[in-house]
Amino acid sequence: MNDTWIECVPNISEGRDLSRIDAFEQALSSVPGTVLLDRTSDVDHNRTVMTFVAHPGSVIEAAVRLAAKAAEVIDLNHHHGVHPRLGALDILPFVPLGNATVDQCVALAHEAGARIWNEVGIPVYFYDAAALRNDRVRLENVRRGQFEGLRAAVVGDESKRPDLGGPSLHPTAGAVIVGARKILIAYNINLKSTDLGLAKSIARRIRASSGGFPSVKALGVPLQSRGLVQVAINFTDFEQTPVHVVYSEVCRLAAERGIEIEESELIGLMPRTALEAAAAGLLKLSHFDSRRVIENRVEA
Repeated sequence: MNDTWIECVPNISEGRDLSRIDAFEQALSSVPGTVLLDRTSDVDHNRTVMTFVAHPGSVIEAAVRLAAKAAEVIDLNHHHGVHPRLGALDILPFVPLGNATVDQCVALAHEAGARIWNEVGIPVYFYDAAALRNDRVRLENVRRGQFEGLRAAVVGDESKRPDLGGPSLHPTAGAVIVGARKILIAYNINLKSTDLGLAKSIARRIRASSGGFPSVKALGVPLQSRGLVQVAINFTDFEQTPVHVVYSEVCRLAAERGIEIEESELIGLMPRTALEAAAAGLLKLSHFDSRRVIENRVEA
């Protein structure tokens, strides 16, 4: 892949209403030059992750249209799900592909954020490589308190206020967290159990912030619709900590409590090299085929 492609992976706070999710896809597809590679929704998380690619000239326009559509149809005052969220369009990361660079994505993130505030009226926080403050590099630091907590905090605490716009959050759409980063793998492991304490304990054991694996973030959450609990994992650098290493450790920790793995699931897409490093059989990866690999879809 020698061309300059930008991957954008918007996370939207709606995973249940198909008509709304279709409208988000239509907003992206209305911009010439955008290619939607994947759309994954979850009713328990009440969240949709879309993965699309475009050249730099199109990717910002698509992101702004998506932010406007999300603000039009989502009211966070009536939104409930197990996944943390701050905005209707919650996070908007730009990722370099081909010969694109992270620095280029930082510039795109800042331009997109400015347009979202100026044209849509939604405040913006910047994170990861696009962060304007050291305490906002980590996504979880920006989103701590979520919509309800930060809505109150920004009134009296200047350190909590958005990087662009505000100082108050949008009354129904919250704020958009815009960033630039390397490829991230969102990968969940579902346990044959309803013991939320177990899922949280395993998440604490494997995540970097608690002394676990480098470049791993994890939460334990309930999946009420499936009668399971989940260890929801983000790999911010899958080359530093491979997916299969963490999967094996989760299996071991669950087995210590007599619990088996129901399945694992991929949210969005996975780089070819990450999959090649871990056989699908070892991972018990459900609903996977070659079309879920970023490079295969783009090349096709």
